Amino acid sequence: MCTNKTFARKAGLLTALVAVTCAVAPALHAQSYPARTVRVIVAWPPGGANDIAGRIVALKLSETMGQQFIIDNRGGASGILGADVVAKSPADGYTLLVHSAAHVSNPSLYSKVPYDTLKDFAAISPLGRQVGMLVVHPSFPVKTVKEFIDLGRKQPNAITYASSGAGSFVHLAMALLNSMSNTKMIHVPYKGGGPAAVAIASGEVQAMTATVGSVIPHVSSKRLRAVAVTADERIAQFPEVPSIAETIKGYEFTAWVGMMAPANTPKPIVDRLNAEIHKVLKDKGVADKLTSQTLDPMFMTPEQFAARMKSDFDKYAKLIKETGAKAD
Repeated sequence: MCTNKTFARKAGLLTALVAVTCAVAPALHAQSYPARTVRVIVAWPPGGANDIAGRIVALKLSETMGQQFIIDNRGGASGILGADVVAKSPADGYTLLVHSAAHVSNPSLYSKVPYDTLKDFAAISPLGRQVGMLVVHPSFPVKTVKEFIDLGRKQPNAITYASSGAGSFVHLAMALLNSMSNTKMIHVPYKGGGPAAVAIASGEVQAMTATVGSVIPHVSSKRLRAVAVTADERIAQFPEVPSIAETIKGYEFTAWVGMMAPANTPKPIVDRLNAEIHKVLKDKGVADKLTSQTLDPMFMTPEQFAARMKSDFDKYAKLIKETGAKAD
């Protein structure tokens, strides 16, 4: 005969057993992860910084984790199409996203985004950092950030600067400089970074804050003059070029290529991927490949990356509101 006390005791043991099982299951799952091929959706077309970083890291993860990490390019609408696929995928670690900082600027540029940029994704880690460079045409009488700012203040709206489009990294890097230095300049958007670089090299416009990789050929050939970089300190590739922050304290505008997963992906899996990416980015071969593409290896914990995404989300929203930039 089962008494109430016996029943309660058995029920308590069963509840405890279920609790232990629920607590242990994700950890065991993470230990066996990945048990099959992982799809890595790159939210941009082949050949760009996101695709290159994603492929370099995915190839090494395939080696270190014993399963294939297959790249699936889903470009379109500044990465929105690819991100939407991941947001609606099972949260099991077998569909991952590689995206740029455009991920956190898109909600401010587009009237409608089909997911919650911060809540529908689990941050894993950045993979690489992109730094911008303030460059001017050689005929432009400016060699330092101070001279650039002084001229901008003396002659409001006299300086023209190129960008790869309204709301792009190239546009907003200069918009932040204008905002923090109280200068006014004329923004001339082009359809992509290539046409913008050609425009400034030909003297059609006077200045631009382009990604370092896109202007290295022009700087090396003296068709453009490097003034400063947008990181908070000097970079290894151009140690002689100062940072904008050396003149404008607090200025920092860098972009990232990062990896994310659908929200609610088990934390042990996110942590396992984060730890493996940390190892991958410390590999000299991987680091050299990224650096050769002017992408600095960049690692953060999931918590740090989530905080960076939120910070950039707010920074971009403020700048885009100030500039009135819209993509649609």
